[in-house]
Amino acid sequence: MYPTLIDFGMIDLLGFKFRLAIHSFGFMLVIAFYTTYFILDKDLKKLKYEDTLASDLVFWAALGGVFGSKVYHLLENMDQLIIDPIGMIFSGSGLVFLGGLIGGTISVSIILHKNNLPWLVFADIVAPLLILGYGIGRIGCFLVGDDYGIPTSLPWGLSFPNGLPPSTSQVFELYFPWIDISNFEPGLLKVHPTQIYEFIICLIIFFYLYNRRINIKVKGTLFFTYLILAGFERFFIEFIRTNEKYFLSTFSGAQIISFFMISIGLSFILRPIKIMKENSE
Repeated sequence: MYPTLIDFGMIDLLGFKFRLAIHSFGFMLVIAFYTTYFILDKDLKKLKYEDTLASDLVFWAALGGVFGSKVYHLLENMDQLIIDPIGMIFSGSGLVFLGGLIGGTISVSIILHKNNLPWLVFADIVAPLLILGYGIGRIGCFLVGDDYGIPTSLPWGLSFPNGLPPSTSQVFELYFPWIDISNFEPGLLKVHPTQIYEFIICLIIFFYLYNRRINIKVKGTLFFTYLILAGFERFFIEFIRTNEKYFLSTFSGAQIISFFMISIGLSFILRPIKIMKENSE
């Protein structure tokens, strides 16, 4: 259960009783979607596109993103899916960003193709918003106490006694046995607040990309730059996160996807200038 920001208690509406509460993670997701929608709507109106286009794109991006993130989560946890398929499929957990990026990209691409809109142009428009939404979502993870890093003795390390799960030695031994905690005292552990690290890095990337959007000479450049920067960000942060490094005992699944993101981005950015100019005409 996600931590509650505001609990309105039991509500009696026309004889129907229900509990109304605002949960921290869900609240930050709403903030992320509305922030990106506001910026997207403003930019699209400046470019003289239809007034409803921003809401359509955000809606389908959200729908495809939730579906893609869930599928990614299930594929990463096949052992649990086999044991409890119904519980895994219908649980509220499993909103994995990289899966959401793939699912959202596919669904938005279908909408753009259906409306005969240029994919690369819109990819550049939404690129800064992707990293901004991801960064805001990381604040939600911080408030929940989820997706934190490995134990640390650094002075800015934080503990999550009520996290999902709590950052205790017992939890690490049970859920993260591949992480060596032998140098730490048993009990509540301080860990890297990787959610905050990512939020700060994402803000820097957002402002960099957003300031570059008015000087795009080759269509797609901004989006593929986003793939490179977001890929590097996630690739390196994974080394201090708790995800299991099952590929060559060194890399996590997220790092493999990040590697492909970087490779795809570089393959476009490093193309001969002549080919890129032909693509932009």
